[in-house]
Amino acid sequence: MTTITPAELATKVGEKIGTSEWILVDQEMINKFADATGDHQFIHVNEEMAKMTPFGGTIAHGFLTLSLFPVMSAKSDTPRVEGVKMGVNYGGNKTRFLAPVRSGKRVRGHFKLLELVEKRPGQWQQTLEFTVEIEGEDKPALQAEWISQFFV
Repeated sequence: MTTITPAELATKVGEKIGTSEWILVDQEMINKFADATGDHQFIHVNEEMAKMTPFGGTIAHGFLTLSLFPVMSAKSDTPRVEGVKMGVNYGGNKTRFLAPVRSGKRVRGHFKLLELVEKRPGQWQQTLEFTVEIEGEDKPALQAEWISQFFV
């Protein structure tokens, strides 16, 4: 795992900074997300009914795919900033769900650093372009600009 300083990370603005490992999105994961959120729409949890839709089977919730950001970041080759005491999500500028993730598919994240600003001494805010690739498909599942802060 590569570690760098915030100043070194700042030199990478505009660059792709990492890719995650593949993660399987299976029906068990989808069902657990449905239970956690209360979103039990049939396209997510009823395999028989979902077969009759244009999707041909169940699909992951868009917010499930978005919620994979932390695990994809943790399981990626993105450089780690030295001396980080904590990090927090700040929000998003935009999120687009571009293609459904069908149950049983694998996905991985790609990270591009769009902006890095020191808000106060030791408090950094970064904006990442986060793209989720679906294995074997041309169109990504989602693309988002995600803002987080880290404290060194």
